[in-house]
Amino acid sequence: MHRRDQSSTLKHSFLISMRVSMQILALALVACRTAGQPTTVFSSPSNRAALSRQMVAQLERAAADWNRGDLAGFLSDYAPESTTTFVDGHRARQGFDFIRQNYAPRFAPGARRDSLHFEEIEVRPLSSSLALVTARFILQRGGATTASGPFTLVMEQRPTGWKILHDHSSSDPR
Repeated sequence: MHRRDQSSTLKHSFLISMRVSMQILALALVACRTAGQPTTVFSSPSNRAALSRQMVAQLERAAADWNRGDLAGFLSDYAPESTTTFVDGHRARQGFDFIRQNYAPRFAPGARRDSLHFEEIEVRPLSSSLALVTARFILQRGGATTASGPFTLVMEQRPTGWKILHDHSSSDPR
């Protein structure tokens, strides 16, 4: 009989300790979830709208650089680091040098470079210094679309402006 009482007491202590542990875990999860909520300078709709206008202007300038044949201007939006990532629908590649080499043939003297513009631009602030940009690129020649597709950019605000850390561009099926 004594053994049964001891076993029951141990089981009761274990259940209490498990209940307390679960409560602590639940509180920790709630605290982590709250701590992870973005409390950024972009929290207000007017600040988000200002960020969107800034990103749209940057993309419009990049398209103008492309259309003018200014490779350096077009590439100036990318973070000039070996960790900058470019995904083209086939695989991920890293490095600003790869990105430059990828685009350079389109800017060579005499190369045909279709006219670029962007549509459906959406900006989502991730923090005070990071933003996710989704949009579509459209390349046209003589009024006909030659290539198009969605892309996603992860951008970081730096002293020199917003820079692309990650570019995932896909082409629409033809």
